[in-house]
Amino acid sequence: MATKAMYLSVSNQSLLSIPATKKPLQVRSFTVRCSTGAAPMGAAVPAPWKLADARLVLEDGSIWRAKSFGASGTQVGEVVFNTSLTGYQEILTDPSYAGQFVLMTNPHIGNTGVNIDDEESIKCFLAGLVIRSLSISTSNWRCTQSLSDYLSKRNIMGIYDVDTRAITRRLREDGSLIGVLSTEKTKTDEELLEMSRNWDIVGVDLISSVSCKKPYEWVSKTDMEWEFNTNGRDEKTFHVVAYDFGIKHNILRRLASYGCKITVVPSTWPASETLKMKPDGVLFSNGPGDPSAVPYAVETVKEIIGKVAVFGICMGHQLLGQALGGKTFKMKFGHHGGNHPVRNLRNGSVEISAQNHNYAVDPDSLPDGVEVTHVNLNDGSCAGLAFPQQKLMSLQYHPEASPGPHDSDMVFDQFIELMRREKQSI
Repeated sequence: MATKAMYLSVSNQSLLSIPATKKPLQVRSFTVRCSTGAAPMGAAVPAPWKLADARLVLEDGSIWRAKSFGASGTQVGEVVFNTSLTGYQEILTDPSYAGQFVLMTNPHIGNTGVNIDDEESIKCFLAGLVIRSLSISTSNWRCTQSLSDYLSKRNIMGIYDVDTRAITRRLREDGSLIGVLSTEKTKTDEELLEMSRNWDIVGVDLISSVSCKKPYEWVSKTDMEWEFNTNGRDEKTFHVVAYDFGIKHNILRRLASYGCKITVVPSTWPASETLKMKPDGVLFSNGPGDPSAVPYAVETVKEIIGKVAVFGICMGHQLLGQALGGKTFKMKFGHHGGNHPVRNLRNGSVEISAQNHNYAVDPDSLPDGVEVTHVNLNDGSCAGLAFPQQKLMSLQYHPEASPGPHDSDMVFDQFIELMRREKQSI
């Protein structure tokens, strides 16, 4: 090991002013040896910490240097920010994030690792993860894997040590932006910028890539360890057909916990086949992207409403709005997080809700008879609909709240009651 030595001698005369009558201090010398590592003289010494090796290039021309974790390569997507404090694994496996980079505003991510129980779907569908600080250790009794290893195995890119506050402010001011995330040094900034400006998420059918390919039965309920509402449960009283536009597992678990037999069908499943099953109710699930990009789904909804009790969540809510003759629009930066206040206009109560959507229903475009039941208190946007004559209800946000608060769980009971009334009227 190459070393250099520095010798320093200190005498009592230079440090202290001591009367001559005192016994003089002994003079001592010491040696400090500073190691410069094993590199040859003149060679560059590698830093003991990870250096920036990734870039996030946004369509506005801004370039953000960062450190990579997870997978490597180049990926394009829409950048959105999520204000949830916990639940990053549920966010990673939420199919509604397909085609998007999720920026977490909470600065410290990865400290609880990951575990198989918190999966919201069979894989990660998002384009990448953007965080401020990546935890160097995990501390949770359920942890089976680190976040970095988890993303690597699933081929999902992530970056950290980037100014997430500055990016969030930019998104709030300018709206959601297309970005390119890359660890490839061979690609120039100009090339990445051109990629971001030539890609668009509007008008793209993202549902077909996240939906199941064939029908299946769902039976799992919320584990009793995590169950928080056990009132009024029935045993397999109602049969629900759930359209998978990107459905989250905890929506299915909550329905099963409320006593439903559930058949999950693909997004392209014909309405006629659904009605042949004679279900008590139909659920139109959450899903990614632009509802206007999936006219086939709108037509399916049109053929089913009025014939059976219907419940729409998130994308399902938007599809119901279009099927009823209303319009949807792209929001400036959407709603993503587990802390959005919503007012229930029927009883005046306020729920703290979990939300994840970039599109909304224009309530002024809806026909007579359609009731706006919930309003987002942050921006006044439509957060819920009901049309009693057509036996339907919907929410723009996620009542299963995984992650998020459980304020809205009672809506599943309302869907049960809607099916019960319809069954009794036959």
